[in-house]
Amino acid sequence: MHITIDIDDPNPLFSQLVEQIKKAVDKDMIKPGAPLPSIRQLANDLEINNKTVAKAYKLLERDNIIQTRGYRGTFIHPDAKLNCTVDMSEWVMTKLTETISTLRQAGVTDSEIRIAFGNVMSNRQI
Repeated sequence: MHITIDIDDPNPLFSQLVEQIKKAVDKDMIKPGAPLPSIRQLANDLEINNKTVAKAYKLLERDNIIQTRGYRGTFIHPDAKLNCTVDMSEWVMTKLTETISTLRQAGVTDSEIRIAFGNVMSNRQI
């Protein structure tokens, strides 16, 4: 698997990394169970910040594309290929759009929606 990061690309570096790993899994360029470099090693290889790789790995782990096995390393998840087609950002946008549409139909103002969203995000209402 060859990863190329383009610093001039408008997409964030962590997004480029996530997409390239997903694409490699989807095209069978990397198989389930295959090891990935450590965060530090990949950051050094790509000449980017460790935190950028850590963020990408965290998102990939959340989406069950990779799995971390403590000190043994990070590996491609057994169900990674199935999970590559799920776009969490798109799902979130769809759910928020549906919810906002429902609230607007009920007569809730955009200002009320923003305030409520802020309160929920800051855990005041949860």
